[in-house]
Order: sequence, then C-alpha cells, then structure tokens
Amino acid sequence: MLTTEWAPAVGRILLGLVFAWFGYHELLQPGQWTQYVPVISESSSLAIIAVLAHGWVLLVLAAALVAGIEPRAAAAIASVLMLEIVIALMATGLSDTALRDVGVLGLAVCLTGVKHQRLVLRD
Repeated sequence: MLTTEWAPAVGRILLGLVFAWFGYHELLQPGQWTQYVPVISESSSLAIIAVLAHGWVLLVLAAALVAGIEPRAAAAIASVLMLEIVIALMATGLSDTALRDVGVLGLAVCLTGVKHQRLVLRD
C-alpha cells in the first residue's frame, strides 16, 4: 500500500524539517532560547553556548533525517534529544509546548523501529 511504503519517509522528512527550523532559529537568535536551558542562568554566556551547541545538533540531525543518512540511528538520537527536552519542559509543569513535544518524541521513537524506508542514502 502506498501509505505504508511512504509514511515513514514522510514522517522522517517532516521531523527533520522541524529540527531544522528550531536549529536555525537557535543559531540565529540564541538569546531567545536561553530560558529553556536548565540549571544555568539564562543571562550567562554558558547558556548562549549551550543553545548554540543544541542548535548545531538539531541541524545535523535534521540533515541526516531529511537526507536519509542512517535514519534509524538519527531517529534514536532525536528520541534521546526530545526526551531531554520534554523532561526539562515538564520540570516546570505541564504546558502546551511540553505536550506538543511529547508528540514529536513519539514520532522520533516510532521512526527508530522502521527497518526499511524510501529515500534513504544508508539504511
């Protein structure tokens, strides 16, 4: 069936686009994201560095997901990253953002189990 064959690739590419969007914005305006860095003062240079590093990780994962480079490994790393984000957001209480990110985490987890996908460079 067409959806069975293409759904994982579409999900992977869309997840990659989400990561690219946020990674790009974290690199472009890191000061707007420091409030999400746990434990570190949001006005510190260390918080800016953490956001910039996070932005690069997001962009690398986005490229791997969209290009289909080791998609299961990229999805597994994305799952760990999203779990970290969800835990950090939930530490301050349930929010719309945290709940949305639980859904993104679910997509990443599902993609780790897909053995064969369309549009991949390495499976």
